[in-house]
Amino acid sequence: MTITKSLNAETLTLALEGRLDTMTAPELEAALKECLDSAQALVFDFAKLDYISSAGLRVLLSAHKQMSRKGGMTVKNVNEIVQEVFEVTGFSDILNIE
Repeated sequence: MTITKSLNAETLTLALEGRLDTMTAPELEAALKECLDSAQALVFDFAKLDYISSAGLRVLLSAHKQMSRKGGMTVKNVNEIVQEVFEVTGFSDILNIE
């Protein structure tokens, strides 16, 4: 998985490419720990994310909880496969998906 980070004002955008699964979730978790404190809002760009597993969902839920105390979290450009995972797990009711 490739993570591209950009900070615009106080909004951190993380563009993910590849698969967010058991093997790559720790990488995302480390990236979030590294730069989440300086951000007031978080945007995930999933335009190039092919797959998400329960390990990836756990990282998203943790980030969502942390950002709910700040400016919030948004997930953009979700493909059909990832959207279906969000709907089956109930994450579509929790997350702000654009």
